Amino acid sequence: MASLSETYACVPSTERGRGILISGDPKSNNILYCNGRSVIIRSLNNPQQVEVYGEHAYPVTVARYSPNAEWIASADVSGTVRIWGTHNGFVLKNEFKVLSGRIDDLQWSPDMLRIVASGDGKGKSFVRAFMWDSGSTVGDFDGHSKRVLSCAFKPSRPYRIVTCGEDFLINFYEGPPFKFKHSIRDHTNFVNCVRFSPDGSKFITVSSDKKGIVYEGKTGDKIGELSPEDGHQGSIYAVSWSPDSKQVLTVSADKTAKVWEISEDGHGMIIKTLTCAESGGIDDMLVGCLWQNDSLVTVSLGGVVHIFSASDLEKPPVTLSGHIKNVSSLSVLKNDENMVLSCSYDGMVAKWIRGVGYSGKINMKHHAPVKCFATVEGEIILSGFDNKVWRAPLHTGECATAEHVDVGYQPKDLSIALNAPEIVLVATDAGAVLLNGLKILSTINLGFAVTASAISPDGTEAILGGQDGKLRIYSISGDALSEEAVLEKHRGPITTIRYSPDVSMFASGDANREAVVWDRSTREVKLNNMLYHTARINCLAWSPDCTMVATGSLDTNVIIYELGKPASARRTIKSAHLGGVYSVAFSDDCSILSSGEDGCVRLWTIVPES
Repeated sequence: MASLSETYACVPSTERGRGILISGDPKSNNILYCNGRSVIIRSLNNPQQVEVYGEHAYPVTVARYSPNAEWIASADVSGTVRIWGTHNGFVLKNEFKVLSGRIDDLQWSPDMLRIVASGDGKGKSFVRAFMWDSGSTVGDFDGHSKRVLSCAFKPSRPYRIVTCGEDFLINFYEGPPFKFKHSIRDHTNFVNCVRFSPDGSKFITVSSDKKGIVYEGKTGDKIGELSPEDGHQGSIYAVSWSPDSKQVLTVSADKTAKVWEISEDGHGMIIKTLTCAESGGIDDMLVGCLWQNDSLVTVSLGGVVHIFSASDLEKPPVTLSGHIKNVSSLSVLKNDENMVLSCSYDGMVAKWIRGVGYSGKINMKHHAPVKCFATVEGEIILSGFDNKVWRAPLHTGECATAEHVDVGYQPKDLSIALNAPEIVLVATDAGAVLLNGLKILSTINLGFAVTASAISPDGTEAILGGQDGKLRIYSISGDALSEEAVLEKHRGPITTIRYSPDVSMFASGDANREAVVWDRSTREVKLNNMLYHTARINCLAWSPDCTMVATGSLDTNVIIYELGKPASARRTIKSAHLGGVYSVAFSDDCSILSSGEDGCVRLWTIVPES
């Protein structure tokens, strides 16, 4: 068996020009955020403590704890709300189709009987409130003509619901059952977020017109505004109240977060502007925030989470970062097995330290989407969909010194001769390109569609796998390849090839879900019948002692085979990554890393069989 030791979590999905909603539970000090089809439950006390809920069929937009924190309601782009519990695994309580389009916000009533959801819908149905146990509608929500970006439930009696959105309106409803009371048109642009104070006495709206306006909670009458002096210089995307209802936190496209004192008469004066030292690009725009206990949480467009201390605003924030997109490659540094590098499709390379988590990033996002990635002695080597291969030093933060060469074809795979790291083999559609540093030694047309490759550590041998399922072994002399053998065993296109660390064997995997271990000298099959995945194999890795091979598949599972034992004596890690496993790497003989479609990296401990 293998047990989960650590999860290096993805960060929230973001969208340019839109706020995102994060929420939490003050009792456990957990926060909730969404990425793809996953809801991430993360502890602010210990950010390495992560749970991932992946039962939605569509990308999730918002998730929120019930007032007693027993249940979580999460909503997605299809208009579906799922209500589920987290005790003893995930338990689904109910699922309702609430709107005909994307849901942008949802809130529980304080008595936990009702939920209100808002978003996009056909006709005029942009808001709906329903009973959480039966799904029956409680009220009529007329008054909006465009997408409703946010909704709020007054946390004390008499109950009220306030909604706001792209029609610049704030609508006020009384109930239950809820009926339209009046519209407020105080903003001159999208109204992005509305929130009631915890005591229910006031609510605040923030807008792309750079204003925040405070209203009386029971009547909806305007009572004050956030002072324009030292105010935000860009759209305000989100707002969150302090637990004592006396202050609010706002975040804006101007890349700042601000803490405001809200007086009894509803006027807001600036207390502190919070800034984060980042790259200064558009990724630093702030799009989400949450005030929970003593934590002021902000989220940037690039997905970076900063946690400030509410009781000490001068204290530097704790930074949590990670991937937003599919993590396609992993690498464990040879000279430091506790340092892990992971690369996602969008070009972000994250550094992780075992037992610590996130420890920095190398940003290649200004390049084309990344397809292949490798590391060697202080350098990372990447290839993208723009036919380029880059080499960049590992120690720099933003890779300003990355240099590249155009290989003329889209790289399919990339492998480095570990003992001669200047030699790189790039597999392309029609053949291979040999590089020495950033100099092209040769471009070789092999006459077949190449799908995977590997080069031996000394740079004298290459194995190329084809669309036809054949493995062709070549000797390398200078800039030339000479075919030595053709191996036929696979029944589908080759997807991955890896030499064992001692170079006595190699393993290959295919799109027909089979893996094979070969003896390098005899070129005979050493372990076969490795046919336990139910979908294509995306990746494989060898343990440092060469006794185990791990495969990762589109079927979301990782399977670990042991040489010297039949393939049926395998260990399976089920549902390792929602959407599929795209990379695996051993960090030592007892632990393995995996990454996948869900943007997460996980460390598993292999439990010895008794």
